[in-house]
Amino acid sequence: MKRNPFTLSRWVLLWAALGIVCGLFASVYWIVLVWMTQSFERFSGLSLLLVMPFAGFLVGLVIHLLGNPGEIGLIIDNIHLRGGRLAMRENPSMILASLLSISSGGSAGPEAPMVQVTGSIGTWLADRLRLQGEALRSFSIAGMASGFTVLFGAPLGGAMFALEILHHQHIVQYYEALLPAIVSSCAGYTIFVAITRLGIGPVWHFPHYQAEDISDFAMAIAYGVVGAAIGWLFILIFRALERTLESLRFPIYLQTTLAGLGLGILAVLFPLSRYFGEHQIDVVIQGSFSTPMLLGLAVAKMLAISITVTGGWRGGIIIPLFFTGACVGKALTAVAPALDSVLAMICIMAALNAAVTRTPISTAILLAKLTGFSPLTPLLFASLVGFFLAPRLPFIASQLKLEKTQQSEIEI
Repeated sequence: MKRNPFTLSRWVLLWAALGIVCGLFASVYWIVLVWMTQSFERFSGLSLLLVMPFAGFLVGLVIHLLGNPGEIGLIIDNIHLRGGRLAMRENPSMILASLLSISSGGSAGPEAPMVQVTGSIGTWLADRLRLQGEALRSFSIAGMASGFTVLFGAPLGGAMFALEILHHQHIVQYYEALLPAIVSSCAGYTIFVAITRLGIGPVWHFPHYQAEDISDFAMAIAYGVVGAAIGWLFILIFRALERTLESLRFPIYLQTTLAGLGLGILAVLFPLSRYFGEHQIDVVIQGSFSTPMLLGLAVAKMLAISITVTGGWRGGIIIPLFFTGACVGKALTAVAPALDSVLAMICIMAALNAAVTRTPISTAILLAKLTGFSPLTPLLFASLVGFFLAPRLPFIASQLKLEKTQQSEIEI
């Protein structure tokens, strides 16, 4: 206290240093991903029936040779059950498999592999500092937050997501990690933007929206119900496909190849269902589509997400879910033109993602940033409705495992 009269301490500098390292990695990953995506984008139409299965075979070959890098569920298990320790040995497989999956057109985004790799960087730094317990877990979560933030451009939303995703009900279980996550996210995002030269404004260009009165809140709640219903439908589709593939028990390289064929067929029939949706959402916003086409796109996207993930391809599902919600919202307003399309699309996007991932607060914050939607309250209402109307058993099963473990210990 006598040497340093400020709240600023060496811990803040270490959190910022972690964010800088994660930002550097994220920048390199993003640059390589863009280059690979541009190479795969040259293929379209019927050629995708060959290109996508071949890409799937490469994904499976990487996993077969380098090992299974796991999914977000494994990260959550490690945070809860291994003291927050995320191993780096899965990173080579995750990096290569996710780059191939995302760049070739899988319906999964880079947020999940980024979270896994940067979270393990947090663990690595904590080990160098010989940290244990909550301090180590906080560094891992801070790394996860910075990796998520660089892609979505919302440090507070990224920090909240890294905490919310860990449990299906308790929003901020590891509250000690909140400030480290925010500091690391700010530092990582600054480095990422400086290197990649990406803009810091909204990603998707919705028309301007202004809340008129309290009736907008009621509409947001109604859209939240719609988003939750779509979330239930998505989970049913995903589980049905998951059970089917598990019963077949194919080798991983055959499973990923078949998934590539399925994705190729969907991409031929619904070209906008290809890729994870970052650029395709703007096409939906600005384009003119019939209601059947929009609903068909929404179903095709839910199928594409399910095939991508259950088929062994690697990536995150958040932006693909946003795409699905945008299609449903626009279809709804096409049937009832008196409804505000901006409010409908963004609220359903929020509710759908909150219902599936159980991240209501971060979802609202992220969408406000990504869409430039300034009145946060309607978004928050819709997101919370989606969260509370979600299935009791979470989509990400490991979000429930810690609670079961604790109950067993109490019974013993």
